[in-house]
Amino acid sequence: MVPAVTAALADADLRRPPSLGIVRRFLASRFVAVSVIVVAIVAVWYVAAALLNAPFQRELDGRADADPTIIEFIESTWSQERPVLPAPHQVGQELWKTIVLTAPDSKRSLVYHGWVTLSSTLLGFALGTLLGVALATAIVHVPSLDKSLMPWVVASQTIPILAIAPMVIVVLASIGLTGLLPKAIISTYLSFFPVVVGMAKGLRSPDPINLDLMRTYSATSAQTFWKLRWPSSVPFLFVSMRVAIAASLVGAIVGELPTGAVAGLGARLLTGSYYGQTVQIWAALVTASVLAAVLVGIVGLVQKIVLRRMGIRA
Repeated sequence: MVPAVTAALADADLRRPPSLGIVRRFLASRFVAVSVIVVAIVAVWYVAAALLNAPFQRELDGRADADPTIIEFIESTWSQERPVLPAPHQVGQELWKTIVLTAPDSKRSLVYHGWVTLSSTLLGFALGTLLGVALATAIVHVPSLDKSLMPWVVASQTIPILAIAPMVIVVLASIGLTGLLPKAIISTYLSFFPVVVGMAKGLRSPDPINLDLMRTYSATSAQTFWKLRWPSSVPFLFVSMRVAIAASLVGAIVGELPTGAVAGLGARLLTGSYYGQTVQIWAALVTASVLAAVLVGIVGLVQKIVLRRMGIRA
């Protein structure tokens, strides 16, 4: 009976139109899942923009003694010059104007400001990664540091970055360090922590039997590190780096806020806040989020390439 049922199901699969399988795979794809989420976010955004901008629009209509229809009223809430919450198309227009229609070297261009922030982000990420790897290596190989240094590493992240950033800027400015480096140091402060935690876990990930085997071969600590601990820690390192690169971008933007910077995405946020340009603020926020996604994607791509060359399935 069972073979007959199996054969019937197999015949049904053969008679199924090939296009039906393609449609099902498409609906189950990541593209559809992401598209549904994006559409839902945009829809909620439009509704929220209409609700939040409605009180001021009623005030404007009252002053003009206007009596718009519901559709006209909603359209008006989506086209205010300085809305409480700009509509998605307003942010898109601002992005088009400041990225495509403005010269990249202009101080009105988000490309220019994005590059300034990106420079601090990459430098802080590089310093944070190197510092994190060094601290994790020391913690794993020196047992006393695990009990003395690791608690301080964890405690360092309990202090709000907004409280630390002004002090770092002021102290470094007093010794003549301004510009890129102070912001990079703030990025380093945020980005080194996930690298320390992930790398320490990765360096401790080899099985005890493999460590005993290295001792049997009379391998030195350096040989054990490079031949066993380091390869085992690479997947953990890349996962930590994906978190660190996003944290580094946040640190770079925060570092621009207390300095009164005239360039960078943080400077655009400050300028928009000073003059009530909410569309400009949201355009800078969207640019920062897209930049973070691109940076995380690049680290993920490098991760796949490196792990594939190492023979590890990502």
